[in-house]
Amino acid sequence: MRTALCAILLTFVAPLAAHAQSADLVLCDRLAADLVLCDRLAADPSDPDKPADVKGVAEVASADIATAIKFCKTAAGGSRRAMFELGRAYAANRQMAEAMAAWRKAADKGSSAAMVELGVLYGTGAGVAKDEAQARKLFEKAAQAGNPRGVSNLAALGGSPGAAPADPARARELLGKAAETNAEAQYQLGLMLASGDGGQKDDVAARALLEKAAAQNHPGALERMGAFAQEGRGGPKDATAAKAYYERAAALGDEDAKKALERIRCPYAIKNKQGQLVTTLCF
Repeated sequence: MRTALCAILLTFVAPLAAHAQSADLVLCDRLAADLVLCDRLAADPSDPDKPADVKGVAEVASADIATAIKFCKTAAGGSRRAMFELGRAYAANRQMAEAMAAWRKAADKGSSAAMVELGVLYGTGAGVAKDEAQARKLFEKAAQAGNPRGVSNLAALGGSPGAAPADPARARELLGKAAETNAEAQYQLGLMLASGDGGQKDDVAARALLEKAAAQNHPGALERMGAFAQEGRGGPKDATAAKAYYERAAALGDEDAKKALERIRCPYAIKNKQGQLVTTLCF
């Protein structure tokens, strides 16, 4: 609401900016700056609400917690993303009651990332009574909103003991929506198409999705594109491109890509009579 008000104020006050800057515009500038700092310190890389130019952090750094809480709290009044990020900062500070309160507010405003975090808490019973039905409901809602973590967590919950069987076909459907814009969803759906999980196997479509995710520097997609290019799956065989994909994935920490590069470097295996590896010949 506050962000929308700022936009309205900017529309009407802009012609007067050459003469004086109103207090309202100063407030809007400060809120925008607070949101930028909140994003920088506490944005989740997988949050669909996150701007494309914001990298995000896997976890809020301990040295940044107090600053993140300060700026996210101010920005949260006008941004569901900031409210979700405030919850992340509280969680990093082990203030789980405050984190849950922030995530509930963000989820009520439509934050699918907050829905996923709440679902994880209910699914594991962390800080709240374990409730798989509530977790499933939250994951389903997040998945329908196109959140890839919602899809993957829903599938994982479906395969848990005593639960209904997972529905790969439904997972494909939900991932299809998320894959329109999300690299993780493109990667996950690409894997399903490559294996034939939940429907027909389609290496060409799988390669196209993995290529999209790889273009966004998704480590797993880069590694898979290396394998697809090396084997000629779903497209042309290209050893040079395969190595380049593996190198990019390895630089991002992908262990499978590192092993693939080692196999390229040392392609010949010497084994004893029992079939045990003795050594490799490397170039």
